[in-house]
Amino acid sequence: MPTAPQNTDELYQALQENQRRPYGRTRTVTAEELVDAAERFEEPVALVRTLLELQEAYAYGSEPRKSPVVFARLLTLFDEQPDVFDERLRHLLFWRFKWVAGALRALPEMPLASLRQWLKEMKDRYEKAGLGLQPCYGQVYQLASHTGEDTAVAYELWAGRTRTALSDCEACEICERALYHLAAGDDERALRAWEPVLAGQESCQEEPARSLSYALLPLLRTGDADRARELHLSGYRGCRRNASMAGEVGRHLEFCALTGNEARGLELLAENRNLFDEVDSPLDLFDFLTGVDVLLRRVESLGHGELPAAGYAGRSWTVSGLGAEVRGRADDLAARFDARNGTTALTDRRKARLDRAPLLDGLELTLRTRTLDEVDPAAPVAAPATRKSADLPEELPALILRARELDEEGHPDAQLCWARLRRLVAARGYTHPDDPAVGPLVRLRADLLEDEAGRAGDRDDFAEAADLYEEAAGLYEDGGAPGDAALARACAALATAEIPKERNGDGDGDAGDEAADALTAAHAAMVRLHEETPGLVPYQEARLLRLRATALGLRLQASVSDEHVAATFAEVELLHAYAERHDIGGQVSGAALLRAGTHAISGDLATAGTELDALVVRLREHGPAWHLPRALGLRGRINLGRQDAQAAYADLAEGVRLAGEWMAMAAENGRLYGDLAQACMHLGRPDEALRHLTRSAEVDLRRGSRTDAFCTFSNAARLSLDLGRIEDCIALLDSLLTDPGVAAGELDDRLVAQLRLTRARALHAGEDLKAATAEFVALAAESARWEDDPGSHAMIAAETAVLLGESGEFDRAREVMDQALAAHAQAPRYEQLSNSLRELARLQAEQEGSDGLASALDHLARAGRIAEEARAAAFEAEGRTLETALAYEHGRVNAYAGEYETALAALEKALGLLGEPDADQDRAGEWAECTRLAGAVEGIYLGRIAPALIRLDAAVSRLNALGHTEEAKPLASLAARLHDQA
Repeated sequence: MPTAPQNTDELYQALQENQRRPYGRTRTVTAEELVDAAERFEEPVALVRTLLELQEAYAYGSEPRKSPVVFARLLTLFDEQPDVFDERLRHLLFWRFKWVAGALRALPEMPLASLRQWLKEMKDRYEKAGLGLQPCYGQVYQLASHTGEDTAVAYELWAGRTRTALSDCEACEICERALYHLAAGDDERALRAWEPVLAGQESCQEEPARSLSYALLPLLRTGDADRARELHLSGYRGCRRNASMAGEVGRHLEFCALTGNEARGLELLAENRNLFDEVDSPLDLFDFLTGVDVLLRRVESLGHGELPAAGYAGRSWTVSGLGAEVRGRADDLAARFDARNGTTALTDRRKARLDRAPLLDGLELTLRTRTLDEVDPAAPVAAPATRKSADLPEELPALILRARELDEEGHPDAQLCWARLRRLVAARGYTHPDDPAVGPLVRLRADLLEDEAGRAGDRDDFAEAADLYEEAAGLYEDGGAPGDAALARACAALATAEIPKERNGDGDGDAGDEAADALTAAHAAMVRLHEETPGLVPYQEARLLRLRATALGLRLQASVSDEHVAATFAEVELLHAYAERHDIGGQVSGAALLRAGTHAISGDLATAGTELDALVVRLREHGPAWHLPRALGLRGRINLGRQDAQAAYADLAEGVRLAGEWMAMAAENGRLYGDLAQACMHLGRPDEALRHLTRSAEVDLRRGSRTDAFCTFSNAARLSLDLGRIEDCIALLDSLLTDPGVAAGELDDRLVAQLRLTRARALHAGEDLKAATAEFVALAAESARWEDDPGSHAMIAAETAVLLGESGEFDRAREVMDQALAAHAQAPRYEQLSNSLRELARLQAEQEGSDGLASALDHLARAGRIAEEARAAAFEAEGRTLETALAYEHGRVNAYAGEYETALAALEKALGLLGEPDADQDRAGEWAECTRLAGAVEGIYLGRIAPALIRLDAAVSRLNALGHTEEAKPLASLAARLHDQA
């Protein structure tokens, strides 16, 4: 605490503030300080309340050793000063006998006789106080279940008794009954018992998170994998990083291990690394470590024991190393508990979990499903079984020559050769072949640098690519290869021209003009290199011509200027003629791709399509096969431009399939997946589009284009939220936001903020108001520092204010809305601010009634000023006008506050502004809702049934005549209700 409370009022205020904090070390330390403060006041009630808060902090902060000590003090106070305990405090005291029983059970050093003595003490106290004994028998059963002795008898003694006010909540008792059936091997009966909790009908502090974690495997065993997936996503979110739910986290890790989601399991383990050191409950730690052990054994059995794993702080771990450590600790805990209990129950349960075989080979748990190979940087990329692969020689000289041969052809397998050669050259003791055909080592090093530069360009790191190409050119010259040096310098010139240009504040055209000028200069440099380099062989000359044509094509794309079209076509024709003359098939098709692309950029999509039709036929018949995915991809994009989504889908789907047959074509695959997602959206298949978006992002991430990948993931997250796949959205964003690169600040902070904003909206949509509000408040504070983007701050702050209003924190909501309005003054966001102000007014009137009317009307007055500003700026809102929406909200707000005459007048005004309904469904829906509310105010609250019925009957007839029968139903229902009252 910043300062100690000076009186009991301050103490109680500090107590309330602490109770709003999440469980954890901060809340626990503050609770300890509040107990110290209460002892100084010599006020017994204050001490009792602070001790109860401290025990709760220990109980839910996973510190079972300390909970009984605090309770002993409370029990002493109760024995000495029973009058201090009013009915509520007395209830809490007797309730927490159960907490102490649970805490003692969790400590293997606590003798079994002491546990039984405590249960006897609890029963004696309950009998003396005249309380029902069902809670006592519940604790007897839980001890029996823990030790594995006399479980059936203890269960019947508890489950057959009538519940009392001190019984565990319905959700917790349902979980205990289900676990009893589960232990008996009856999955279906357990799931039937669990259904009220799994369906969200019963909940508490620990539920449904606890039940969800236990129900996952029974659901799989009974064939309901889809529901298991759904409950894993929602259940894991309820227990992640929570020390008091470490066992639940362990069961989610086990679920991942048994469903082919080992990579996700390692990701979740990293997210919960804190639990290794923060869990003070030996029983919870045992459950957690056993789940970790199941996961790590599975990963190791799949040959990935050397993968890094998140474990105990202070050192780095591999899967194998952490597995051995976890195994020893979990075995020790099981042995200690069994020694205390005089049974083998925990060892047996641990063995049963470790011996389980995977239940499914692969269950797609999240939108970002990855394999262990994909998260292992050292793992070779597995090729599809149908992959068209050139045979790679084993002998070093032959491998070098084969790499160069494939590179000359533009064959994708050249990258595989270079990758193998890079490992060989980097190995200690490498000896370069003494072979004139291979050439000196310096030339091979140049080849490898050139390949590395190409991969840097693929991930749009053009500055690095340019530097690497220049370095390669120097080595080629040293190695006596002037033609290769010229090619590398031409590539460097193109990469330099492609480095993104900074925009200035004068307009969007400047960056395009600057890029066009840079590409013009690059083209001129290539022409000079072409003219000045003697002894070029045909493949080198063709490649230079290809680079020249590419530079002019990119210039046309950057400038979109007709003056550059003819020069581009001329350069493409030079390439095509040269390639045909020298029978260089790859460059012939490359020229055809460039020509079709030039037609497309210049707006002639029909000719581009015709060119590509011919090229696809040629490639199918004569090859090269690896150009076919590119041609199909370009034709697919052109078909999208021509509004033929079905044809685009067919081309892009085939392109994805064919590109997947070449391991080295990852860059093309990422683009193809992204375009395929767009085609799916045009075809009304958003769920399929979502899958393709995430695949596109994973490909980009794998090849090092992190920003592109995270932008695509961001789009996927927003789409999943729009589709109502809330848990999918949150799980995807949790995975992204815990990425080590995000924590290290390697990603643009605005992109990270967008991910967090989408997550906050998903949490709100998922009815996790507390978590959503906390994230919005943090984002509003952060965006306030974006001096270059006040508009975004205005929208985020306005949205934050609404969530604070939903939480009933209207003073804070007004403060944040003031910030939004100040930012709006710099960068107007008329519709967003008006919407938020109206919603905030509605919330305050709805929650506070007439007491909140003045403040609500002030919010509406501010919305009115924004509507006036928007009208002056000729701004047009989507849908109804801001004035119409404002009049309707005046009606709702005044109705909530009991000002019915004012409300009716406002609704009449809104109806006048809306006008009569027509064929437009959205407009008809707005008119119907406004009419319904006016009828309710007039007929129900003002008692004017006759005019209200005239209004409603006319509206129903009008809507039905226009075909808006669904919109008419609520009005007809209200009219029927009023007819009954008439």
